[in-house]
Amino acid sequence: MRLRWVFALLLLIPLADALLLVFVADAVGAPVTVALVVLTGLIGMLLVRAEGRHTIQSLQRRLATGEVPTKELMDGGLLIAAGAFLLTPGLVTDAIGFLLGIPLTRAPIRAVLSRFVVGPYIDAKSDGFVTGRVYTGGFPNEDTDDDVYDVDGGSYRVDDE
Repeated sequence: MRLRWVFALLLLIPLADALLLVFVADAVGAPVTVALVVLTGLIGMLLVRAEGRHTIQSLQRRLATGEVPTKELMDGGLLIAAGAFLLTPGLVTDAIGFLLGIPLTRAPIRAVLSRFVVGPYIDAKSDGFVTGRVYTGGFPNEDTDDDVYDVDGGSYRVDDE
């Protein structure tokens, strides 16, 4: 079911991009629209480049201290996606690229991805041992109707002779 949404987004984003470009070109003219698309792409690439340098330095610092650089690795992946969106001509893709490139908006996106994508994936691969959501209520695939006897405490007979 989730794959359907991904395909729908892959089709809707270019459609929204094309429609927005037509409306903007109609309002301000074609040369200004082309200049706007090129300018947002250039500014976005400078932003992604600077943020990439900052992320690499932070990643190296975390590795030097022996810490796990999970935040930095997710930031790197989001910056790669931001660069791809900014290289694609269009205003909608540029807006998505800026949202992924700016640290203020990248942090909540990283938190949502960590919770709804990375966490369930790790749980599925490790049966919950990594995130602590391991099943501890007995044996998981236990047959409950075979060899089960309900015995009260007074029915035990102990011979103390």
